[in-house]
Amino acid sequence: MNILMWILQGLLIAMFLMAGLGKLFGSKMHKEGFEKWNLPQWFRVVTGFVEFTGAVLLIIGFWNTTSGMAGALILGCTAIGGTITHIRVKDGMKEMSMIIILGIFAFSLLFLLMR
Repeated sequence: MNILMWILQGLLIAMFLMAGLGKLFGSKMHKEGFEKWNLPQWFRVVTGFVEFTGAVLLIIGFWNTTSGMAGALILGCTAIGGTITHIRVKDGMKEMSMIIILGIFAFSLLFLLMR
């Protein structure tokens, strides 16, 4: 079971570090996405900070389970928010699939860490 947790943790770290840093540094893709979703650019920065923080907590979670659980919970809730955003602007499953999968991974990791 530990190997599955490490794989989930590693995938979530990689994905949310990339996404969080992209939002924090204002990549063109993320700026355009937040415009499309009718969300202010300051919220992009806040979202990036939350994603980055969640990923860092997951890194610490390799040594401290409580930090890993906090990171997984933060990223799972962020994924719920992202899914709601996609639904609000009537995006299709193609646009929503990645954040849904990452949310499932985050809550699965949380469940595994709680055992």
